[in-house]
Amino acid sequence: MAKTKQFTITVQNQPGAAAQVARALGNAKVNILALLATAQGATATIQLVAENAAKAKKALAAAGIACTESTAEEVTLPNKPGALAERLERLAAKGVNLGSLCATAGKGGRAATVVYTVEAAAKAATATA
Repeated sequence: MAKTKQFTITVQNQPGAAAQVARALGNAKVNILALLATAQGATATIQLVAENAAKAKKALAAAGIACTESTAEEVTLPNKPGALAERLERLAAKGVNLGSLCATAGKGGRAATVVYTVEAAAKAATATA
């Protein structure tokens, strides 16, 4: 498990909004490791984890894209049924309430990547065992 930074960006819910964020990072040679975008009404929220957080923050600022930054956990799990449930059940048993969760695995791949934030950072330190 590794600590990482998650960026949260609020954009207008319109065509090209997510592309603008991706282009700003791409132009700066920042690799996006995980991304979740959700739209509700006139706005959308993009949560992302980049390979180089400092470089991502600088690229977003240079493009005039406002963001908030939070600490997240990045975990690699076996890509098999129930692996995510087991991890989440362990967190729940320790009283950890998730703030966000994003998971992905390639079809046929052996591993899945999970990125999550918690509402109370102190609980995260004791809950990831």
